Amino acid sequence: MELRQLRYFVTVAEELHFGRAAERLVIGQPAVSQQIRRLERELKIELFDRTPRLVRLTTAGQAFLPAARAVLAAEDSARAVAAELTGGGSGIFRLGTITGLGERLDRVLETFREHAPGVRVELVALPVRERLARLADGRLDAVFVRGGAPASDGASGQDGIARNDMTQGDGDELPRRLLWEDELVAAVPARHPLAEQSTVSFAELAGLPLRLTERRHHPSLVDLVLDGCRRAGFEPIPGPVFGSLQDTLAAIGSGTPMWTVVYAGNARLMRMPRVAFVPFSEPGLRLPVELVVRGGASSPLVGLLQDAVADARRPGGGAPPAV
Repeated sequence: MELRQLRYFVTVAEELHFGRAAERLVIGQPAVSQQIRRLERELKIELFDRTPRLVRLTTAGQAFLPAARAVLAAEDSARAVAAELTGGGSGIFRLGTITGLGERLDRVLETFREHAPGVRVELVALPVRERLARLADGRLDAVFVRGGAPASDGASGQDGIARNDMTQGDGDELPRRLLWEDELVAAVPARHPLAEQSTVSFAELAGLPLRLTERRHHPSLVDLVLDGCRRAGFEPIPGPVFGSLQDTLAAIGSGTPMWTVVYAGNARLMRMPRVAFVPFSEPGLRLPVELVVRGGASSPLVGLLQDAVADARRPGGGAPPAV
């Protein structure tokens, strides 16, 4: 019997719906069903009556529920004591970040300050494989991943992530949820004629060198941009070696004819009068962003994180529940 199985059982018992329970747990519904079945086999009892339209506790499930809640309460108490001993009463939420979060990251930090003042958010910026490795072994509580889910055949996915990079030590897949899609915009010199347009197409950029990060650093981004160029009928002219985004934008701002791509969220926060950020006329130039969490991570804090990220997408924000 595992703590996560008890946590899944209690959540399903409260929701009486596997789908809603999976949403609360930030995990796929099949994983919830699988762990409940494992728990039932180990206990040798049926915890739920399941029909296509109804989920309800059996008599055995009703009797088991208070004991399961007591075990989880004891776990929470133990964690609180450990936090008190190691952190002077303050908890730590370790979050793996990605570039281009823009105002969303500001909102996350502000929300935790307002609604979880005893929790310190520790931001960790690492390559995606290292982020997932630290998440799987418990050194991170949640990470942002851009580029989509891994391929189902075990090969690398859009972000160069193999399926075994998205699993925990016990082989179960790390819980993840799609949050939003990041739009890309073109960055060109402010004095270039394209800067005056409301949108720009890939074909219009064909004559300018493209300055882009190496594919090994961000496969999903590079593949998306190069695919857009090829669909427009050309191979981009390679620009100078990409160092950092700041260096690249400084070079573009100097007036040198070249272009790159920037996340729209970042572009809105930048004040670079010599660089123009122009939306693409082609649809679909977006990269999905997922939140991946460690199994057993604090649900209230994960929920607060999700609320903060979603809140940053709405004008005026809102007030997530305190934790």
